[in-house]
Amino acid sequence: MASRESIVTSISPDLTPLVEFSRQFLSGGKRFRALFCYWGWRSVCAPDSPLSPVVGAASALEIFHAAALVHDDIIDNSDTRRGAPSAHRLFDGLHARSGWAGDDTEFGRASAILLGDLMLGWSDELLDDALLEATDAAGARQARIEFNRMRTEVTAGQYLDILEERAWVTQPDSELLDRAHRVIVYKSAKYSVLAPLVIGAALAGATAEQLGSLREFGLPLGIAFQLRDDVLGVFGDAAVTGKPSGDDLREGKRTVLIALARDHGSAETRTLIDELLGNPDLTESQIVRLQSAIQASGAVDRVETLIADNVAEARRVLASAPLHADAVAELGALTDTVTRRSF
Repeated sequence: MASRESIVTSISPDLTPLVEFSRQFLSGGKRFRALFCYWGWRSVCAPDSPLSPVVGAASALEIFHAAALVHDDIIDNSDTRRGAPSAHRLFDGLHARSGWAGDDTEFGRASAILLGDLMLGWSDELLDDALLEATDAAGARQARIEFNRMRTEVTAGQYLDILEERAWVTQPDSELLDRAHRVIVYKSAKYSVLAPLVIGAALAGATAEQLGSLREFGLPLGIAFQLRDDVLGVFGDAAVTGKPSGDDLREGKRTVLIALARDHGSAETRTLIDELLGNPDLTESQIVRLQSAIQASGAVDRVETLIADNVAEARRVLASAPLHADAVAELGALTDTVTRRSF
């Protein structure tokens, strides 16, 4: 950010908010993607491997993630992120305070789109710098391939997510659970866990067998990670999640949790979900009604079982993976961290 600030502000001091707001979005978060990238690298690297390539790759993932969150909040009309105003709200607040012409909201959304685009570019520049420092040229090429695939898949997954919020009415009920699971795989599981692991390992020159083990470990763990996030999106404490409780209900997320509630709940539960889910003006009492109906359907217990099954599969793969023992231990600890986050 320090190196890019001089480029941006040399164009005009009016661009200072782009840097300030970028810093704000990069200063928080749990750094899960960076951690998985680092431990993927550590799981296969030689003891004397230079650290700078993986630091650059992990940082590129964090900046990419920040950009994705900026765009995601625009898509979902989310007012907050990590307990603070989302990027488009920061910009529309700037517009309002400055007394400029036009609509605050329109300015905020347009500016945040550009901020996200800017950070996407910075992420790619940072990855390029990291790959140039890698000692294994073939591994660097593989890391770039994995990063490119991740960008395509997560964008596709994001489209599938917004599609499901609208297209579910035309789909057979029997297909909704599978469609919700597909969103999990591409919007989150591969992007949040599998890809960072493989990018880090590829950078260190991992063998095909090692990359295969990390994929087999990362996919079920990523699914469990997102299933936990879906539960938090409905029942989570705002102080823990940084988002208002029930935010996914207002946004109309057609998650595995919701699909299971519709499949196993009463007719009244299904009607309640279909009538209220996706209403941005849900009252607190309506959110409580939805939460109670979802809980009564048994969907939460079923999701908890899915989380446990996926974690068990990830641990099974990790136990016999051809990876360094210290990294295996840390990846095991991370497995607990990303799937046992509290309400």
